[in-house]
Amino acid sequence: LALSTGRYMEIPVVSRLYFTGAFLTTAGCALDIISPFSLYFNWDLIFSQGQIWRLFTTYLFFGMFSIDFLFHMYFLVRYCRLLEEGDFRGRTANFVLMLMFGIAMMTLVAPFVSVHFLGSSLTFMMTYVWGRRNEDVRMSFLGVISFKAPYLPWVMLGFSVLLGNPVTIDAIGILVGHTYYFLEYVYPVIAEIRGWKLKRIMEPPTLLHWMCGTYDGAMHVHQD
Repeated sequence: LALSTGRYMEIPVVSRLYFTGAFLTTAGCALDIISPFSLYFNWDLIFSQGQIWRLFTTYLFFGMFSIDFLFHMYFLVRYCRLLEEGDFRGRTANFVLMLMFGIAMMTLVAPFVSVHFLGSSLTFMMTYVWGRRNEDVRMSFLGVISFKAPYLPWVMLGFSVLLGNPVTIDAIGILVGHTYYFLEYVYPVIAEIRGWKLKRIMEPPTLLHWMCGTYDGAMHVHQD
């Protein structure tokens, strides 16, 4: 128990909170404390009947306890953690902003594609961003297919198709992930080269830095 608790506490704070929320939501459904029907994304129920919580619970439910649930939890914890400990180490506010951007974009897209649960899309987005930021990492799928990290989302998408699953959820994650990658990593380079006044779009507001405890670090960056 102590070993499990230690490993749990080693997960970075944002990744740990997301994993905990997803696990408790699924546990609540398994114990019939809450119903999945009160969690799914529905535009009319959210904005006509004021069920605002659905904007968040749609990202927390990954299905009932099963092999599929464990598969999703593995990818959520692995790539959320790799990003938070890697590219976003010491930049918690930027990491939270990435998740907020993903949630906002997917929420806008969801009404047009009839998707009810968006947690998998958010996980796919993080996998895409991690892959693009680790282009030289070699990976293997089922010990048969060898490829580099940027192709991971596409390999997962292909596998999903082979299993007969709809590609909509995965495709949303890839699309939003690509949009974020461009705004965070490509646009600033272009803006610098062309001398545009707006150098960065994905810059966390001061309040978010303060809430995430990165306010002092952000001030040092701006001063430099």
